[in-house]
Amino acid sequence: MQPMTTTTDLMGAILDLAGDLDIRSLLERFVAASTAMTGAPYGAINIVDDHGASVTFVQSGVDPETVAALGHPPHAFGVLGEIPDEGVLRLEDLTHHPAFRGLPPGHPPMGSFLGTAVRVQGGRYGTLYLADKAGGFTDDDESVVRSLAAAAAVAVQNAELYAVERRREGWLTAGQQITTMLLEGADQEDVLERIAATARAVDGADACALVLPGRDDALVVEIVDGPAPATDLFGVDLSESPRVRSAFDTGTGHVVPSLATAPDVAPALAGFGPALFAPMTANGKGMGVLLLLRRRGAPPFTSTDLALSQTFAAQAALAFLLADARDAQGRAVLHDERTRIARDLHDLAIQQLFAAGIRVDAMRTWGEHALSPQVDAELGTVAAHVDAGIRQIRVIVRALDDPHAALSLVHRLQSEVDLATSSLGFRPTLRITLDGAAIDTDVDDRPAAVEIDALLAPGRANNVVAVVREGLSNTARHARPRSVTVRVAVTSGADGTITVEVEDDGVGIPAAPARASGTKNLAARAEQSGGTFMLLRPPSGQGALLRWTAPLD
Repeated sequence: MQPMTTTTDLMGAILDLAGDLDIRSLLERFVAASTAMTGAPYGAINIVDDHGASVTFVQSGVDPETVAALGHPPHAFGVLGEIPDEGVLRLEDLTHHPAFRGLPPGHPPMGSFLGTAVRVQGGRYGTLYLADKAGGFTDDDESVVRSLAAAAAVAVQNAELYAVERRREGWLTAGQQITTMLLEGADQEDVLERIAATARAVDGADACALVLPGRDDALVVEIVDGPAPATDLFGVDLSESPRVRSAFDTGTGHVVPSLATAPDVAPALAGFGPALFAPMTANGKGMGVLLLLRRRGAPPFTSTDLALSQTFAAQAALAFLLADARDAQGRAVLHDERTRIARDLHDLAIQQLFAAGIRVDAMRTWGEHALSPQVDAELGTVAAHVDAGIRQIRVIVRALDDPHAALSLVHRLQSEVDLATSSLGFRPTLRITLDGAAIDTDVDDRPAAVEIDALLAPGRANNVVAVVREGLSNTARHARPRSVTVRVAVTSGADGTITVEVEDDGVGIPAAPARASGTKNLAARAEQSGGTFMLLRPPSGQGALLRWTAPLD
């Protein structure tokens, strides 16, 4: 029986829609008002993608068990595909329409039909359809549905604007957090992981991957946030992906409705649906690509999503540049201050001590004033102290020029192992050999430590310490090991080398063993030193083995 619809009822329903800023709730209210005011037992609004596949479906009248048995929402085909962009499609019996293709098994029977498009900002947003009203739909029903559809369009637009502002606020807050972390000196990999996690959460993605540049112009997935199958992306080389390469080279982002159906998609990405590629650029320099992914069938990313994520990615890239500049400035200031102190010590303190030593020696040789043996001995002691003071100041000057110059390589490696204990949860094993002979690192084996330092070229010790530090850091972050062994082997002679190995029994190497997160610096150090770098499967078959070698000079 036709319900009595008054102007007051219609206005109340319209106002009810206008006050809802949650899209899902708004669509549910819209369908409920349409069925209640027309008397239709079934109603639904369907939002489809460019290919006619349903991405959002809200219905009323079909019980949950039947919905589950049907498997998926209807697409914009058959009679549903005949609903016009303007006006309505009203049928006494939809099964008699030429475009009718039948109902899925288990679908409730439906006869009378009324459908209309919901248009937002001049475009088709979704389709409302009502069905199986006893006696068929009337002109009044058409009028009610048209009015509700117009009100729903305005409400949807308001809700979308509100959602955009909320996302914009989330992106701005995230950008501020990233900048703060970098300026406070946070580890860059921690910041990259925060960028991926934040981007995924703010934009409602199922996964986020950061594609970063490596050696030989490679573009490799370095950071991944999200569950499987996203975790399989770690270490994947996307250098040949035209979309990744375009975003990195041109600084222009883009969205893809579905990677599952798009051409020229890298095999590692083919299992995902909607995707967004946002370049990370600053001052015209490409620093990476922010890749957001959703599962198949999920709503596609919009141009607004792209604009907001690109702003965030650019802000993150700029924050990295600013942090690097700040670090460089700080290092320059520190170096200048160390240089000033070293110069003052050399030009003032050493010269004064040297002059004092000369006078003491001169006093001991005054022939006309014989000195007692005791005085002569005391003056000799003073002269020795002056010489010792000059030598100590020179050591301090060298240490100011290079803060690590006063520490042996063995001592510095022991310190790195001690520092890694807190992040790993246990102390790594350190083994150092010189020409095959083991050095006891638990005691102060000064002669062996001095011999190793004498063999290494200037700056090589710094490289070795950096390799051990980065190797232990990467292991702590990614491998989840129960044991870690650091081996440093020094061989002397004309073709002497130093080899660093960091072996763990953790989860193993990524899919692309030649390139993994945080190891590009190790490869660069090896290349600069004329050596090699490899990330291998250890002989035990479990975990990973980092091997770095370089000549002694």
